[in-house]
Amino acid sequence: MNQQNPQIVAAYAKLTLSLRVTGVRQDGLHLIDAEMVTLELADELQITATNSAGIVSVVGPYASGVGTGPNNLISRALELCGRQADVQVTKNIPHGGGLGGGSADAAAILRWAEFSDIKAASTIGADIAFCMVGGRAIVRGIGEIITPLPPVAHDITLVIAPFGVSTAAVYKAWDSISHASSVANNPKTDRVNDLEAAAIIVEPRLALWRNQIALAAGVMPSLAGSGATWWMYGARPELAAVFARSLPEATVVVTKTR
Repeated sequence: MNQQNPQIVAAYAKLTLSLRVTGVRQDGLHLIDAEMVTLELADELQITATNSAGIVSVVGPYASGVGTGPNNLISRALELCGRQADVQVTKNIPHGGGLGGGSADAAAILRWAEFSDIKAASTIGADIAFCMVGGRAIVRGIGEIITPLPPVAHDITLVIAPFGVSTAAVYKAWDSISHASSVANNPKTDRVNDLEAAAIIVEPRLALWRNQIALAAGVMPSLAGSGATWWMYGARPELAAVFARSLPEATVVVTKTR
């Protein structure tokens, strides 16, 4: 197997600042109107081009539970762009945390391959298009319509749970409790997340975490996408000591928007 020298590529997390579900397509995919930003929190990909099918491996603090088979988003991104590579991911973005870790990894592969068709990228993962563009943007459609916005610098505190939430399960729960036509007529306001109630149905522990975080921080946190990470504006590293008593399984990460 002929290999080239490895390249190191960062895969930056995304944070959904607000999210409205505005409809459901005939194929069952949900339409959104969201504001997203890129965070400095990132996975690291070591990519080595090969002349035959490569291997995806995962290490790092959030490696557990991340699939490496042919349905992994990295493998699908390689197939989409017609490239072959060995990829080792150092996983710093929690799996199932609502921070777009898998999509960020796939987007990093596509950028490495100089593949720029964001509409095609969205067919393998709705958040991949935004992760390819990055920065700050309004995201519509199923995630493939990106309208860039001027960057705004913010410190962000993430409170990461030791469990994940399935995005597919959350949207299924949303279908059971909501009607897209009525939601579409509601005005969009800052920090609204239409998926929060559905995520709590799927994973009831999220409500306990939200309430404990609000009690400790003095502000109500927001859910990152479909969960399971809660977030708030500002740098709050002191929460780690507080949660050592009230939420000992919590991981507090202070990061910034890019």
